[in-house]
Amino acid sequence: MTETELVADKQLPLAELSRRRCGWRNYSHKTVFTNGVFDLIHPGHLTYLAEAAALGERLIVGVNSDESVKRLKGDSRPIMPLAARMQLLAGLFYVDGVIAFDEDTPIELIKALKPDVLVKGGDYNVDDIVGAAEVRSWGGEVTTLPFVEGQSSTKIIDMIG
Repeated sequence: MTETELVADKQLPLAELSRRRCGWRNYSHKTVFTNGVFDLIHPGHLTYLAEAAALGERLIVGVNSDESVKRLKGDSRPIMPLAARMQLLAGLFYVDGVIAFDEDTPIELIKALKPDVLVKGGDYNVDDIVGAAEVRSWGGEVTTLPFVEGQSSTKIIDMIG
């Protein structure tokens, strides 16, 4: 399989990602889920995603659609379109699945995929993370990971602007 095929093979619709998730579960692979905008991917993102991946055997990344980003961050965002953001994330060896969502939160993805671990960045209180109650209800874990100091898409955009 070529690198291009490998990247495309990780960008999946919900039905296919759910099928893979069932297969991973059958092999007792712990699945980790995280989500975000991932606009202007930087070293902080890479560190965060590698640490998230280390919490299990499989990592699924939910990515806000362009429309969702605009609602959350304003009309000047995202800088990179969804297809580019998904391609970059899928190109990371420790990411096993990438899926877009149009809603403001990934709650429907979380309910459908039932990850074993739900992860967000350190600026979140664990109890306030969208999907935390659901993940705990099926025996999963919810955790936060610390930020890498000095790494922020917003700061990078402000410096360029």
